[in-house]
Amino acid sequence: MKVKAVQSEEKVTLPEVREVLLRVEADRLGLEREMSYELRRSIEHANLLAKTTSEKAQALVEALTGLEKMRPEIAYRIANLMPRSRDELRAIYAKERFTLTGEELDQIIEIVLTHF
Repeated sequence: MKVKAVQSEEKVTLPEVREVLLRVEADRLGLEREMSYELRRSIEHANLLAKTTSEKAQALVEALTGLEKMRPEIAYRIANLMPRSRDELRAIYAKERFTLTGEELDQIIEIVLTHF
């Protein structure tokens, strides 16, 4: 199957991907169709790394985008990784042209922990 053109594009969190993959899995099992290796591995990966529900992840993204120095791409990355320490958060911001103060890092971690 070749992709000829991208029809639409939107950012989604890993918990949302997990929900979509689980629906696909249920449809395949309902039709008694075999799942491909890639689909099985994708489902395993999403189940292993998704640390919260899709509703909480989306609420976290909305809470984070209201902060200063927060781009939507970074908010989604934080929602996918759910960092719990300053070092993990600094790794997410490593490629940015600015650095965050300790108070800003703590504020982001506080928001993440409330949405866990």
